[in-house]
Amino acid sequence: MNRLSTLICAMLYTGLAAFANPATAQVLTPDQKTEVEALREGEMRKLIVHSEPEDLPAEPYLDKDGGEIRISESNGSIRLVNFWATWCAPCRVEKPSLDALQQDMGGPEFEVIAIATGRNDLAGIDRFNEEYGITALATRLDPKSKLAQATHVRGLPVTILVNREGQEIGRLTGGADWNSDSAKAIITYLTELEGQTG
Repeated sequence: MNRLSTLICAMLYTGLAAFANPATAQVLTPDQKTEVEALREGEMRKLIVHSEPEDLPAEPYLDKDGGEIRISESNGSIRLVNFWATWCAPCRVEKPSLDALQQDMGGPEFEVIAIATGRNDLAGIDRFNEEYGITALATRLDPKSKLAQATHVRGLPVTILVNREGQEIGRLTGGADWNSDSAKAIITYLTELEGQTG
């Protein structure tokens, strides 16, 4: 094997190893954590950025037709998962900003997932969405709050940042303007990181 072939094999092995070992992928280095924290302004200052990724429970949430989905399963994108309810007053202020963020930045690299947790009937969610102009966010349900409980959601709203491997890397408790320049800068930074960062 000549030198070029050896180099190509080594590069391929390194690339495959990063994908084969998700525990070492999308880990923020201390410097990167500091850079993300420096992007927090206004309400984004409430965002706690974890030093190490935290595993998420395998408890599923549901789509509108009852299909099961798990945030712990990687889909290769950065996800912003919001727990909300139709009766939650801060959610009424916050959810339009999540919808706007999904409209502006949603795609293969990033997705906003808004999960209605607890007693939220579909008709009530539809009325809520119509009243507040929600058009970009799909209806997602946690009808018995099992996922919220397993994720240690104590009140509403709570929003968690999920890395490409399905691990929690940050959390914001309470409402926030997710369509702000600060929120968009944080999402942009995370989506532009290389897969192996730690």
